[in-house]
Amino acid sequence: MKRFLFAALLIAAPVHADARTILFVGNSFTFGAGSPAHHYRAETVTDLNGPDAKGKRVGGVPAIFKAFTQQAGLDYDVSVETVGGKGLDFHYAEKRALIDKPWDVVVMHGYSTLDQANPGNPALLVSSAKTITEMFRARNAKADIWLTATWSRADQTYPPAKPWSGKPISQMGIDVAAGYALAARNAKVTGVVPAGLAWNRAFAAGVADDNPYDGIAPGKVDLWTHDHYHASVYGYYLEALLVFGRVTGKDPLILGENETVADDMGFSKPQTKALQQVAHDQLAASNQLGQ
Repeated sequence: MKRFLFAALLIAAPVHADARTILFVGNSFTFGAGSPAHHYRAETVTDLNGPDAKGKRVGGVPAIFKAFTQQAGLDYDVSVETVGGKGLDFHYAEKRALIDKPWDVVVMHGYSTLDQANPGNPALLVSSAKTITEMFRARNAKADIWLTATWSRADQTYPPAKPWSGKPISQMGIDVAAGYALAARNAKVTGVVPAGLAWNRAFAAGVADDNPYDGIAPGKVDLWTHDHYHASVYGYYLEALLVFGRVTGKDPLILGENETVADDMGFSKPQTKALQQVAHDQLAASNQLGQ
């Protein structure tokens, strides 16, 4: 029954059948810092910033998304524009010449704490999301524009004297999601990709360990990489599943336990199925809540 309800909700999702071009705008949370996702299948997407000093280009979440769409029989022309440690205000001010085009779909996010200088304050995200959305809509009024609400950072929660110290690990993700919900309403975007809430769901479901500082429990994955800040390949995979579900309207469960990216990254079949189930459940819950 739950799966049927989810399918019905996705049928009503605002997805254009002819959507082909998609742009990802973000930072290290998009390009996959600290994990094998960073340069994964970079040849399948267009890195608008070109190669780095080592001649490498970004693959990251956009390339994982591309792989998902290919397996689902969909055709997306994927581009990515990312700069580490930057918010949407930077991309509008410094990268407009690269990104100001009539995209069919845009997926974007700001800095991980909402505001680097003032953690937890959504004001900068709210204003910059509106400004950059207006730019994209001026080029294509029918563009689907999604904001990705990012995850709780363990390094901002468990150590002392941090913005979320002493609070449950889920709280930062909840606060970030609230900031993105406000930004989404103000900018009148298509919707929010609830990546951070999906991480919280993975913790609650026992799929992922919620505290990397005390070791990873057997049978659970670590969604963070070594710095307890950026995602591991499991975390980026979950993020990409959420983007896939939101943008295409397809249920992540259709990818199945033999999904190519998971196999390339060495996931077990139970791990793959569990992460897809978390994405499915979060998308269903978020649609029901109208987020």
